[in-house]
Amino acid sequence: MDRELPYSDPYFMGQAILEAQKAYASGEIPVGAVIVKDGKIIARAHNEKEAKQDATMHAEITAIRLASRVLGTWRLEDCSMYVTLEPCVMCAGAIVHARLKELHIGTSDPVAGAAGSIINVFGQDVLHYPIKLNFGLKELECANLLKSFFRELRKSP
Repeated sequence: MDRELPYSDPYFMGQAILEAQKAYASGEIPVGAVIVKDGKIIARAHNEKEAKQDATMHAEITAIRLASRVLGTWRLEDCSMYVTLEPCVMCAGAIVHARLKELHIGTSDPVAGAAGSIINVFGQDVLHYPIKLNFGLKELECANLLKSFFRELRKSP
């Protein structure tokens, strides 16, 4: 009985993984994100830094922009984000400012992770809007996608 039911945390992380696979297919670091409100996905995005030649085109930033457009507000207080890789400092800051209530992270980032791996932006006592963190959702699947991408990247000329 390990079938995923729609509207569950594993289902939403699975959707973020589908976004990460889109990034992978286009030669981007495979990171995907979805934002959920009231049990429905309102935004989905993946890394597009190379395609758009824009350092801010991380999956999390794009998903926040799209969700804000859908809701007509930058305040995403009743929303949760599912992201395949631990956010960097830029994305962590955007998540804090967007006031997301929950952040579900597939796998940690020992190189640039800002949710506890290198620094913990979310653990600052001065934050007025604490964010509930959940690490390790579909961790192996998320980590293996990244490992496969970087393995292929090292092989290419």
